[in-house]
Amino acid sequence: MSLNVNRTIADVFYRYKMPKLQAKVEGKGNGIKTVIVNMVDVAKALGRPPTYPTKYFGCELGAQTQFDFKDERYIVNGSHEAVKLQDLLDGFIKKFVLCPECDNPETVLGVQAKKEVLTQTCKACGYNGVIKGGHRLINYIIKNPPDTNPATQGASLTQRKRKEKGKAQNGGDSPRAEDDDDDWNDNWEDSNGKQNGDNDDDWSVDVSEEAVRRRQQALSDGVKGLTVSDDLEKPEKDRMDIFYKFLQSKIKSDNKLDDKELLSEAERLDIRQKAAIVLVELLLDSNIIQQLKTHRVVFLRFCHQSSKAQKYLIGGVEQVINQYKDSLLPKVPLIFKALYDQDIVEEEVLIDWDSKVSKKYVSKEMSTDIHNKAAPFIKWLKEAEEESSDDAPPSDDDDVEIEYDDRAKISSIQAQPKPQPDKPKEELDDLDIDAI
Repeated sequence: MSLNVNRTIADVFYRYKMPKLQAKVEGKGNGIKTVIVNMVDVAKALGRPPTYPTKYFGCELGAQTQFDFKDERYIVNGSHEAVKLQDLLDGFIKKFVLCPECDNPETVLGVQAKKEVLTQTCKACGYNGVIKGGHRLINYIIKNPPDTNPATQGASLTQRKRKEKGKAQNGGDSPRAEDDDDDWNDNWEDSNGKQNGDNDDDWSVDVSEEAVRRRQQALSDGVKGLTVSDDLEKPEKDRMDIFYKFLQSKIKSDNKLDDKELLSEAERLDIRQKAAIVLVELLLDSNIIQQLKTHRVVFLRFCHQSSKAQKYLIGGVEQVINQYKDSLLPKVPLIFKALYDQDIVEEEVLIDWDSKVSKKYVSKEMSTDIHNKAAPFIKWLKEAEEESSDDAPPSDDDDVEIEYDDRAKISSIQAQPKPQPDKPKEELDDLDIDAI
């Protein structure tokens, strides 16, 4: 089945088509991953290397990506549905394939390595401009230009340069001289055939205030790109520390936390689920019940429909209770009820937590005390769940007589005053009028 490259166009005769994206989930547990089966065909239809849309998925989903060029396997860690990936692909197409002037997909990407700028040229209308927006994929494309051998993509230009230099020193033929490495892509031509070296509006020599500001911004974006790449290579503990400092600075500078910004940073560091522990550590203290209400949106942003994040959050709450045990241990039922009432933690997660005493976050003795204190709330939760299941209407498969409906009808009739039937005429004739 084929789709329009620009899916906002419903015309069945639209000439630019692409295969419908196919995804296959493999593995289980921590090793679960999604293989994009026909990524090569999809990328060919878009005129882009298959690594670009795959890496875009990883950026948007906060997941790591893997490329197996030999077997043409393009992988995104985690379980992702094909429909969701197809929707994300629309975002990639809009930003990196369609022309911003004519919405035509006949565009070519170009990289100015020295300026760290990604350009887009349209063969249809002649548009030529810089792709802006600060997306992480821009930095990746700059480091892995379109005409690079796909098998080398993922390594930085510096690494490739080092390898080539090593080849030259060992007597091997180097595909490119060392001095040419930095400007190997500077001779691309725009749509009018003019080389970028002859471009009249080259702002690298402009000393106006606006030009200086743009150069500083470009440098900042380049540094951010390097930071992103370096951070993801660090151990998880270091990435947690980075998020800790980031949240700490936001608490000091902002009166109201931006939940989307915090989530974006956690996804960038690939610690979305475990970030809940850091949130608890910095946002909750002895006034935990009120703080859960105050920061409800932030916690929901991380924990909604994520049982793992909810479990990490409970572990963090245990640590807070342990830290302020004199005042909080008696309030354990209220704390867990607040987690439930604010929809931060689902009842299934709470019941599952109650099933086992763990010493992962606090000592076993403290964990036992917390479980014992929470027992009345968990009991109430289980009873409420049982009552709701008992009150549920019978399913179509159950052999149940319709006694419930009959009883309902009888009770409704009895609630109304029953009219007295008219007495027969014969009884009226037998009445003793004198007695009246």
